[in-house]
Amino acid sequence: MTAFKVTVPASSANLGPGFDAFGMALGLHDVVEVRATGSGLKVEVFDAGAGGVADVSTDETHLVVRAIRRTCAHLGVEPPGLHLSCFNAIPHARGLGSSAAAVVSGVAAGYALAGREIDASGALQLAAGFEGHADNAAASLFGGLVVAWCDGGEFHAERLTPHASIRPVVAVPSVRSATATTRGLLPATVPHADAAHNAGRAALAVHALTAKPELLLAATEDRLHQHYRAPAYPASTALVSTLRAHGVPATISGAGPTVLALTTAGTLPPEVDVTGFEVLELPVDLTGVQVAAQ
Repeated sequence: MTAFKVTVPASSANLGPGFDAFGMALGLHDVVEVRATGSGLKVEVFDAGAGGVADVSTDETHLVVRAIRRTCAHLGVEPPGLHLSCFNAIPHARGLGSSAAAVVSGVAAGYALAGREIDASGALQLAAGFEGHADNAAASLFGGLVVAWCDGGEFHAERLTPHASIRPVVAVPSVRSATATTRGLLPATVPHADAAHNAGRAALAVHALTAKPELLLAATEDRLHQHYRAPAYPASTALVSTLRAHGVPATISGAGPTVLALTTAGTLPPEVDVTGFEVLELPVDLTGVQVAAQ
């Protein structure tokens, strides 16, 4: 393929207790239009990633470009000249998997440029290798709900279908956070009781997310990471606490600061103050990354 479009969904990781293990694809999409050229590189960025945002480059360091190059090398093909037009709807540094989406779109583009169908296992190794964990990447690749793990340096993921009644709502603040910074707030060890708590709640979460959503409030309780990261985004932490006090299964989305509410109504309680947040109902994306000829 020499001219095509890659559409990739946002994702929310952790979902409470599933730290670095759970991911869910959401119906907010970045689109990358790719055109193979004779030589050179041109990258255009529009929408959420444009307007002078410091972490969006337009050269060889752009994440999509890096992922294309790495994928082409993996597949043993010489990458062509490229003209990329990136239409970013996923907000950056908000805990909605923007980096993973960029990498996944580049991996998918690399397969398309090589004339190959996406190999699920190979694509996951390439995409997850950029971040060192597979939760966001697997969700953007496969859609739906994923349970991801790493075994001996090899990434794995199982895709599950969330219960049809689950209607995610996100509350996105204007402030940003960096995954590296929030990971730095995590302790080297945690109490055994907290680890045991999360093991039980993670197991319950799989059941709640796929079969019994009425258990989601209990299933999304976490003791491994959210309270340690609370100083990085106090307003988001407060909103999670308020929502949970109103019976809404709310968590920090990924590394934050976006708040994820796993509702069945598609709305938040009207009495909850969401000043400072943009509230969006985002359906679960069930398809994952898509490539279409242009």
